Amino acid sequence: MTTPVLLSLYVAENERHHGDLLYDWILERARTLGLPGGSVFRAIAGYGRHGTLHQERFFEIAANLPIQVEFVVSDEQAKQLLSLLGAEQLSLPYTIQPVQFGFTAPSAG
Repeated sequence: MTTPVLLSLYVAENERHHGDLLYDWILERARTLGLPGGSVFRAIAGYGRHGTLHQERFFEIAANLPIQVEFVVSDEQAKQLLSLLGAEQLSLPYTIQPVQFGFTAPSAG
């Protein structure tokens, strides 16, 4: 068995692709590819490769904060999703890290 990896992608909260929010579009494509699950996390502050600081404040409704989209998948599945994103001409920062995962108790069903 291959070591699973954590694939993390970073997008802007309001970024869109084909009319959909980019993080939603990525989750849907990953599901279509058969990836076992994905999660989206919203930052409270951050800056990216362009150096612009974004942070959530009371009066800033449309802050366009950083979003992290994560998947625990096989290395092959990570490469498959990255290839699809590249074919869509999406230039997104990402990280891949080996991980160990399991369940704290047997599944109830």
